[in-house]
Formats: sequence, C-alpha cells, structure tokens
Amino acid sequence: MIKKNRSLKDLLLIHELAFILLIILAAAAGAIGIHLWEKSSQEASRISSLVTEVQQTRGDLYRQMKELFDAYFLDDEGAQAEYDNFTITVEAHFVELKKITVGEAEKAAINDLHENYKKFVIETPALFNQYQSTNSDVLKRALNTDIETGLFKRYEEILARTEELLHQKQIELDSQLIKTKQTSTILLIIPLALAVLLLIFSRVFLKRAIVKPLNDVLKATSEISAGNLTFRAPDEGVAELAAVSNAINNMADRLIISQESLVRTEKQAAQGLLVPMLAHNIRNPLASIRATAQVMDDPGLDLDARESIRGIIDTVDRLERWTGALLAYLLPLKPQPSYTSIKDIIEGALAPLQQKIKEKSIPLTLPKWPENITVFTDQHLLEQVIYNLVLNAVDASTKGSGIEIMLKVKPTTFTLQLLDRGCGMPFTPDPSAMSAPTTKRFGTGLGIPFAFKVCDVLGGELKFVARPGGGTIITILLPKTLNLSVN
Repeated sequence: MIKKNRSLKDLLLIHELAFILLIILAAAAGAIGIHLWEKSSQEASRISSLVTEVQQTRGDLYRQMKELFDAYFLDDEGAQAEYDNFTITVEAHFVELKKITVGEAEKAAINDLHENYKKFVIETPALFNQYQSTNSDVLKRALNTDIETGLFKRYEEILARTEELLHQKQIELDSQLIKTKQTSTILLIIPLALAVLLLIFSRVFLKRAIVKPLNDVLKATSEISAGNLTFRAPDEGVAELAAVSNAINNMADRLIISQESLVRTEKQAAQGLLVPMLAHNIRNPLASIRATAQVMDDPGLDLDARESIRGIIDTVDRLERWTGALLAYLLPLKPQPSYTSIKDIIEGALAPLQQKIKEKSIPLTLPKWPENITVFTDQHLLEQVIYNLVLNAVDASTKGSGIEIMLKVKPTTFTLQLLDRGCGMPFTPDPSAMSAPTTKRFGTGLGIPFAFKVCDVLGGELKFVARPGGGTIITILLPKTLNLSVN
C-alpha cells in the first residue's frame, strides 16, 4: 500500500484547529469554574442572609418583649408604639426570609417560625391583660410559666431547628466549595496538559516531517551537485517536501540521461573525426592489395595458390564492408524515400545472401505478398537493415535450421518479423548504444546499432525478443508513408 504524504497546508490547518480547540477548552473550563464559584458564592451569601435575618428576628422579638414590659409595668406611653413598630419590623424580616428561602425544608422551618411568632404576638398581650390585676408574684410566675417556658420555649425550639438546618446547609456549602475548587483545578489542568502534549507533538512532527526530510533534501542536492547522480532524496515528510524530493530525483535521472547522451555524443564526434581518416588510409592500401591479387589470379596457377589469392580478395572485401558499415553508422543518415513494394525491399536484401543460405542448407520461409501494396520509404536503407539482420540470423543458425519472415500490413503501418532457431542473443540490444556485443569472430558490432538508427530515422521501431524453444524474434514496425517533416 502506497503511503500518502499529507500536505503541509493541511497539517498546519489541523495544528491551528487543535490550538483553537485548546483555547475553547480553556475558556470553557474557566467559564465553568467561574460559574460554579459564583453559584457557590451566591449560595453562601444567601445562607448568610438567612442566618442574619433569623438572628435579627430573634433580637427584635426580645426587644419587642421589653417594650411590652415597659408598657405594662413602667407605664411607658411610647412603649406600645415601639411594640407595634417591632411587630412590623419582625414581619418584614419574615417577608425577606420567605423571599430568600430555597427548598421545602427551609420554607417549612421559616413558616413554622413565622406561625409561632404570630401566636406569640396574639397570646402575649392577652396574658399581660389577664394577670395585670394580680399581685406581682403571681404575675412573675405566670409570665415565667406561660411565656418563658411556653411561648418562648416553643419559639426557641423552632428557631434552634432552623439554625441547625442552616448550619447543615453551610456545611454542605463548604463541601461543595471544596469540590468546586477541585473541579475547577481539574478543568484548568486538562487544557494545560493537552497544550503540553500538543507542544511535544508539534516538536516531534516538525523534526520528523519537515526538519529531517529537509536535511535529506539538502544532502541530496549537495551529493548531486558534487557529481553523485545516483544519490536519491528520500520520499518522506510532508507532501510539498516529497514533491521536491521527487523533482530532485527526476532531475538527477534526466542529468544521468543527459550525461550519457553527452558522453555518447562526444565519443561519436571523436570517432566521426577519426574514423573517416582511418577509413581513407585503410581503403587505399586495400584497393591496391585487391588489385594486385586480381592481377595475380591467373588460371595457370595451381589450385592452392588460386585459393590463397581468393582468400586475400575475400578478406579485403570483408574489411571494405566493415569500413563502409562504420562510416554509415557514424555519419548522419538522410533518408531518400520513394514508392516501392515490400516484396522488392526484402528480395533486394536477400539477393546477396542466397549463396550463404544455400551453403548452410537453411530453409527460408517468405510471407504471402499482398497485391497492390506500396510503401513510401527509403528502400536502400531498409534493405541494408534486413540484410544485416538476416545475415546475423544465418550466422547464428545451425545447418538445416529454418528462418521465417512474416509480414503484417495495417492501414497506416506494416510489421516485419524475422524468426530464427539460432542460439539466441546473449545480450539485450540497447537502442542508444554506439555498438553492440558480437558473437562473430570478426564482427564489428555495428549491424544492430545501424539497424536501430535506420528504423529511428524511418519513423519506426525495432525490437528483439527471445523465441520460445530457442532462437530470436526480431520485429520491425514502420509507417507505410514516411513523414519527412518529422526528420
């Protein structure tokens, strides 16, 4: 499975979204903590207000009783008015208490306290009126029994329960404040911990996805600039750096091809300067040797002498062909196309080889020639190609093994195939090579490169494939009409 590199833009977007999420989490944690703290503070203030109001109610009640005593025993004319004012004040306290109470327990306690106070306000003046005509000792006992142990005691009991309820509320509130503090701390720690993890991740990510691949790219550029064109930048990191690495590697591949092409061009240029001079210097002596041998070839000589002279002439002719092939390969080819038939091309290439084919008793199978099929190509160059390829097939074939030539014609192209049962090719021909390995004792290695070059200038292709069962299949694909504008 191919690993897909993420884009730096996408990773930065994810990084920014993570930071925004952290900010939102921190803000939410702070808001929740503030809300919990504010809620607890409001509850604490409410309970404190309840306690204060309850204490003020109790104090006002005792002051109200003092004013009642002053009115009955000291004949204080303003005491009754003060008594009534305290009644109004206490009622106001109960109104405020009912406003700030929460929950059924608090409301029930305040209502009980209020009801008891109402009974106190109603029953206490009646007691004073009832015992006003009695002596002081009887009044004291009545007040002590009916008021202190009766009304006051009942009120104090209810008040004590209310205060206990508020005390429990305060304890619960303190516990809630502790939990709120812990919760707020945890809520604040989580974003901080995530921020630290994001920082660590960012550092590791930057090192592995950007810094290290960037260093590798810099190393690759240094190596390639130093001449090590086989060095490759690793395809790692973010997509942009991976694209840069691929571009550098592609550049190195193109540099290798350019370098090989330059070396090949320089070699060809050097050979192009050297070979014509050597060919000229070789051909002159060869011509003299051949002329001398022909003059010496007298029917009056014995058989051995004439065979030696014929060997000299054959050797000179072979050297002449090698020199011609070398010159033909090195010099630029300029095709001169004409309308001809495929049959004429193949028969023209095979004509010089008939004697050699007969000597090795090789059966040659030719295709069925199509009628009225003409092609527009360079007949002489193509004949040389077919001649060289068939000659190689004949030389590689054993005595009696067959050679088959096949032809396939399409609307715009035609394909020639040469199939032999020879020893096969021990190498894969390279179209860009200046020469090819040869299995012949006196081979030049220029036949196959020359064939590649001709097929190229004629707008076609040349392929070599091993034939199942032994031998080689050579395929020549050419257009039926040569486009001179391409060349």
